Amino acid sequence: MKTVKLDITKEHCPMTFVKTKLELEKLSRGDILEVILKEGEPLENVPKTVTEQGNKVIEIKNLRDDIHVVTIEKG
Repeated sequence: MKTVKLDITKEHCPMTFVKTKLELEKLSRGDILEVILKEGEPLENVPKTVTEQGNKVIEIKNLRDDIHVVTIEKG
């Protein structure tokens, strides 16, 4: 199992999910993806959509101000 970090704080929807999905496709089942993103649409949509696609959101944590990290286990 490996852990990969993806910073999409400079991206806007729908690219936030597109980049997350592309990174998840590179991973094996059980691997962890830590997505660093901004509040608002990315924080609402990325966890919801990755869950709908069979992955598991392990944790959502505030890093600072409007920046969060979403920890995803690939399903």
